[in-house]
Amino acid sequence: MKKIMVMLLIQMIIIGAWAEPMRESATFTGQVTDASDGKPLIGVTIYFPELRQGTTTDTDGNFKLSGLPAKKAEVQVSYLGHQTIVKIIDLSQTQHMNFVLKESNALINEVVVTGLTGHTLMKDSPTPISVISTQQLVSTSSTNIIDALSHQPGISQLTTGSGISKPIIRGLGSNRVVVVNDGIRQEGNQWGAEHGIEIDGNGISSAEILKGPASLMYGSDAMAGVIVFHGDQIAPNHTMQANLSSEYQTNNGLFDYSVNFKGNENGFVWNGRWSDKMAHDYKNKYDNYVQGSQFRERAAEAMAGLNKNWGFSHLCLSYYHLTPGIIEGERGDTYSYSKELPFQQVHHYKVVSDNSFYIGDGTLKATLAYQQNRRQEYEESMDEAGLDFQLHTINYDLKYLIAEHSNWKIATGVNGMYQRSLNHGDEYLIPAYQLFDIGVFGTTTYKTGKWTLSGGLRYDHRHLHSFALEEQFDQFSRNFSNITGSAGAVYEIQPNMNVRVNLSRGFRAPNLSELASNGVHEGSVQYELGNHDLKPENSWQIDAGWDYTTPKVTLQLSLFSNWINNYIFTEKLEGIQIEGYDTYQYTQGHARLMGGECSIDWHPIEQLHWQNAFSYVNAVQLNQPEDRKYLPFTPAPKWTSDFRYDIIRDGKVLDNTYININMECHLKQDHYYAYNDTETATPSYTLVNIGMGTDLKIKGKKRASLYITANNLFDRAYQDHLSRLKYTTYNPENGKMGIYNMGRNFGFKLLIPILM
Repeated sequence: MKKIMVMLLIQMIIIGAWAEPMRESATFTGQVTDASDGKPLIGVTIYFPELRQGTTTDTDGNFKLSGLPAKKAEVQVSYLGHQTIVKIIDLSQTQHMNFVLKESNALINEVVVTGLTGHTLMKDSPTPISVISTQQLVSTSSTNIIDALSHQPGISQLTTGSGISKPIIRGLGSNRVVVVNDGIRQEGNQWGAEHGIEIDGNGISSAEILKGPASLMYGSDAMAGVIVFHGDQIAPNHTMQANLSSEYQTNNGLFDYSVNFKGNENGFVWNGRWSDKMAHDYKNKYDNYVQGSQFRERAAEAMAGLNKNWGFSHLCLSYYHLTPGIIEGERGDTYSYSKELPFQQVHHYKVVSDNSFYIGDGTLKATLAYQQNRRQEYEESMDEAGLDFQLHTINYDLKYLIAEHSNWKIATGVNGMYQRSLNHGDEYLIPAYQLFDIGVFGTTTYKTGKWTLSGGLRYDHRHLHSFALEEQFDQFSRNFSNITGSAGAVYEIQPNMNVRVNLSRGFRAPNLSELASNGVHEGSVQYELGNHDLKPENSWQIDAGWDYTTPKVTLQLSLFSNWINNYIFTEKLEGIQIEGYDTYQYTQGHARLMGGECSIDWHPIEQLHWQNAFSYVNAVQLNQPEDRKYLPFTPAPKWTSDFRYDIIRDGKVLDNTYININMECHLKQDHYYAYNDTETATPSYTLVNIGMGTDLKIKGKKRASLYITANNLFDRAYQDHLSRLKYTTYNPENGKMGIYNMGRNFGFKLLIPILM
């Protein structure tokens, strides 16, 4: 690992020295004012997403960005409580521009997202994309980063206690969702149902959720979609910043703090962060304290690099350590922060070389990364692990984005990964294996009149080799190849109304756990058997959408229908127990998922927002009897209603002060996989949450932010249909089966920015 780090650092220095004189520099200046009174706005963010450079306005509303490349680029001007402005600036010709921001209303904001051919406007995407902003993340009380996203329409989480969450997009999860962080796909034994995402939420500034097959840019496996996490933005030139944050939650005693320091001096940029989080066992009114639900999380990140007129080159290092307990069904009257048997240890190391070079009018992006994931389970000894997985992954991604010409944008590239997995313990669930994955792709976008057309093709090949181990695992090799693609269109019926449609082809090769597992899966309390004969999944999905927006009301509708051949899932074997555990085996069939999301955002007066959203998925296995008709772990229909009132905007001392009331209604889920009692129905439940927040300003600058939340205000006892804890032990004291979710929880979060 040390050799890899040294090589990446030398590469960055050589590239920077070679590329420095190759392009002319540009400076971009201007002022931002408020449309209502013409006064300058302080702290407005001016950001070029493609260039990874930005700044904020000073006390006079002025901004200045220097050292920019003299090329066309999109700039995004955003400020809390105001409508975002996005413009394409030719920096070779325009060095000064003023912006006037209007108060936010129900109009859909212009947002730059990650598109098929580089950064694009969200309204031009033929498939639905959800964007979770910095403000949404910091004002949300959650136990992990996936928990923070799960309130979005069409998004759910498969949970095993309060510290472990896996994302579910429109009813599909596990390896069907690709998570991208630091520019590369996160790889950390994510095949396990109780294996969470090894990402520090404090280091995430925003997130994008791409719904539907997104294999073209991100490789096979992204049949459900992609979650793209964006880290801290680069500090403005000639500045240094420090940020402190801390959070406390009452239910499980969660205490979290994070310290961040970053800077930029003439294009030499750096960033560092340390985070620490601990929580004791959570409680609810049926189970009291749920033993084994405590966890400890620590994370460190460091970045150093160059942002110049030729592009940027960043070296990123991160370390993530999670120690979660393993819940086996015990309840108690006391709680503990300390680790107790059984528990897990998860270590994730990552080194990323992220580079972008402006060649002509186009951009060459090159990313190389090394990840090591070490996952250990301790059952009988505090010092010796039973299960002990070590996964090495090398990611590579090379693509060229051709600049827009005659309304055409084109991107092409190659990416993939190499993996080597080892078993170090004396207990085994999956065999050791090695994998090589490669894919080539080409995508394009074309704009003509009121039409925006986009699509592309991709070819993937994966070789998987499994190693034999005594009598538990045999040796085998499999090869998987496929062609995927998509074609979509967005039509602007009128300036405030759009329709969109997209047809896409997805592909996913079975993972090693599905093919060859043979052992006790402690976290999910079951014995798992793989299936060597599994075929790869492939799908056809149709997406259709419509949106209409006015200053008072915004309506959005997204529908989809997804047909998956050879859908892989686990099925409980009747009457078979191995080592005292119910036995589940991987099998497959043909599936169809249909549903969508609709939302209404009503803005009757300037300070009031009332947003309602409904999401629904109907997931069935075709040509099967009633007890096998529905796919397992399909989220229940969900209706959310969020009422927010802005008490103070642009105040002199208190600013962005608001109060909000949120309702989450999860309807009854009686579409479940009933064969051999694999699943059971889940009754409906409604949760009420409230929150408030404010910024503290001194001499025109934000000095602190405070957020107070109350989740599950009325202490409702409930079981989420996607909670694996539903199927743990029977509680004789109240006659309830399984563990219930967390009860009432108050949260307090404080953020302190420090400018130097």
